[in-house]
Amino acid sequence: MGTIDLRSTIVDKTTFRNGMARLGSAVNVVTTVFEGQDYGFTASAVCSVSDTPPTLLVCINRASSCFKAFEKTGQFCVNTLSPGQEDFSRRFGGGTPMSERFATGDWHRGHSGAPILANAAVSFECELASYVDEATHRILFGRVISVRENNQPGTLLYCNREYLSG
Repeated sequence: MGTIDLRSTIVDKTTFRNGMARLGSAVNVVTTVFEGQDYGFTASAVCSVSDTPPTLLVCINRASSCFKAFEKTGQFCVNTLSPGQEDFSRRFGGGTPMSERFATGDWHRGHSGAPILANAAVSFECELASYVDEATHRILFGRVISVRENNQPGTLLYCNREYLSG
């Protein structure tokens, strides 16, 4: 077997981003509390890792305004949005001051203290199990300690740079 020159297989940023835009995913607002303040960001990079023990992963950009809070705390909650909750996705996507992101919505505290959106499609409360830094992001591995499901069917999806109901 020969060696592969990986430099020849790397695509440019624009090509990669355009390809990833076609990879539809659920829209999530990931939250935590640190030193009495709530923090949160919108994430599509969330997926199941294992059911034994129940574990999921979330990717956060290390340049994010709320990265330090997620770096310092040991818990977080993944709130998968319901159809019609595009406003939460936009608000937590950046540009809105952290103090204003939680100004609307029915939020309550979970076992860990992290904010849980009451009418999210589903919320996964997690304790940080481990993490890995890769390129610009940190991959958080969370052990799921609680799951809260909403009776409303469907989730908010994002594909081709637009919101869809699924």
